Amino acid sequence: MSVLSLERKNFILDRLQAYGKVNAAELAKLMDVSMETVRRDLDMLEKEGLLKRVHGGAVKINFQLGEPSFYQRKDVSLENKKKVAQKAAQLVRDGDTIVMGGGTTILEMAHALRGVNKVTILTNSVPTSHTLLDSLNQGLFHGKVILLGGELNEEQYSTSGSVCEKMLDLFCVNKAFISPGGISLSGVMEYTLEESSISAKMIQVAKEKIIIADHGKIGAEALCKFAQLDQINVIVCDQQAPQSWNFSLENIEWVTADEEIVK
Repeated sequence: MSVLSLERKNFILDRLQAYGKVNAAELAKLMDVSMETVRRDLDMLEKEGLLKRVHGGAVKINFQLGEPSFYQRKDVSLENKKKVAQKAAQLVRDGDTIVMGGGTTILEMAHALRGVNKVTILTNSVPTSHTLLDSLNQGLFHGKVILLGGELNEEQYSTSGSVCEKMLDLFCVNKAFISPGGISLSGVMEYTLEESSISAKMIQVAKEKIIIADHGKIGAEALCKFAQLDQINVIVCDQQAPQSWNFSLENIEWVTADEEIVK
């Protein structure tokens, strides 16, 4: 149903309060209005100091200080996450050793992993480990899954801390797949020091560093930076890179969800 300007703004602010960020395309669909209308609403709300515009949408003011829980975020921009995750899963090859970080987009990648053999997967995400184990039992792929130990985060359903980092030090993997809190020209970021430390360690132990993110995270910034942009090898996204980023992406492969991957 189409809604009036004030109702639209309240709707946007309610979703910001619930999820911490909003996606412009998703808002247009939910409110049955044009993208141009949504952009005007977001621009006006930014001028009023009620949100911060980022590529593809907006985030709460000071949202970089915190993040909704795993299950609060699970279904936000789900279709975009699935597109990105399915493309990222295609980058896994037979015999690969990989590490998969936490987050809801990584969980969708675990659901999408199919048809590869003799892969070894490390993860600090409890839901991702469960999904991978189910897929193994169903014969959807073949290999082994290693759940990294450590202190359990009751909101993000992941492990972190010194035990987790020491376990990561035992491995050298082909590829790291990380879905960060935000990525901008300033770097790749997470919301907490604990998450940031684990992501940094995953980057350190992997030969190829792969970031997977829907476009709502492009241009978004969080509290803790764990990598410079030039440390990343591949970025998988559901949209093309912002034109203003072109110079900074000279040595990074940007893969869009509709792009065919040649194996």
